[in-house]
Amino acid sequence: MRTQVAIIGGGPSGLLLSQLLHRKGIDSVVLERKTRGYVLSRIRAGILETGLVALMREAGVADRLDREGFVHDGTHIAFDGEMFGLSFTEHTGTPVVVYGQTELTRDLYDAREAAGGRIVFNVEDVVINDTDGDAPFVTYNVAGKSERLDCDYVAGCDGFHGVSRQTIPLDIRKEYEKVYPFGWLGVLSETPPVNDELIYSNSRRGFALCSMRNANLSRYYIQCSLSDHVEDWTDQAFWDELRRRLPADVADALVTGPSIEKSIAPLRSFVTEPMQWGRLFLCGDAAHIVPPTGAKGLNTAASDVHYLYHGLVDFYRDGDRTGLDGYSQKALARIWQAERFSWSMTNLLHRFPDQSTFDVKMQAADLAFLRDSPSAQRLLAQNYVGLPY
Repeated sequence: MRTQVAIIGGGPSGLLLSQLLHRKGIDSVVLERKTRGYVLSRIRAGILETGLVALMREAGVADRLDREGFVHDGTHIAFDGEMFGLSFTEHTGTPVVVYGQTELTRDLYDAREAAGGRIVFNVEDVVINDTDGDAPFVTYNVAGKSERLDCDYVAGCDGFHGVSRQTIPLDIRKEYEKVYPFGWLGVLSETPPVNDELIYSNSRRGFALCSMRNANLSRYYIQCSLSDHVEDWTDQAFWDELRRRLPADVADALVTGPSIEKSIAPLRSFVTEPMQWGRLFLCGDAAHIVPPTGAKGLNTAASDVHYLYHGLVDFYRDGDRTGLDGYSQKALARIWQAERFSWSMTNLLHRFPDQSTFDVKMQAADLAFLRDSPSAQRLLAQNYVGLPY
């Protein structure tokens, strides 16, 4: 089998890249390790920057997003029992949109299948070959049968544990990582959100976040120990602890119910450089991970897709390699800014095990400055809604 672009990974970044390329007449094949059902069973965040929304529209898959997505003009931040609002539209003229990543991925799958896009599921033993030459190819197994996919370029959209990043030799690849000493315990419940906007809360007992998927589906998080397990937390224990970390009026308004999904995610920051090697290009979690504070994970993958998509279009349309040759440098410049923002939000809102009383006072001073300073609010809003591509 032959294609122009082999895409490793059938998550949102790989599917979005494939759909965008299709709209420009560029052929691709997507190789996915799991099934469509498995990919759609993964619960992920759903705060979309305007840039990602624009990419979905350009890909022709934004009808349901525009119809069902929740436009958010700002957020709330709580500390010391009080809460203040921060308006994105006032400071930047730009909102964000809440639309679950699972639904976004479903829309992309439906679009690729409607267009006859080639997606191969249940692939095993993927090996990316000769990307440092002029004729790369990918070998893999499906149902015990060996297959080969010849291509012009390979897009590695296969996540942190995929093969794409590992294909770049160790003497070329450099990795940067910070592991945080806590995780997030998340609960999804069929309950109305406690507020129309997200609430980020710094409390003496640790961080909490009140989010939502729609008018009757809420997503809540609390900071927890890395030694915790999901089975350690009953629904009642979770709701009780969440209330303790919210201002009293918010806690009183909280509607609780049985969880329909519960999970613990560790937090880390990670970047690999470079994000390309010959004809192999890394996108999304294959190249970088951010803590979920600030909602940059899916959005940083989207910016990678933006740069790679335009580089490929320029090459196939005009023979111009400028965008492809400069992909890593351009993508990393934005990634490091997103890493800085997520790192700063994580440090601002969480309690650390080794935090001194002085550190706690400095954290409170930072939050008070953010509450009272329009300039500080403007900077946070600019980063939250997304820096320009």
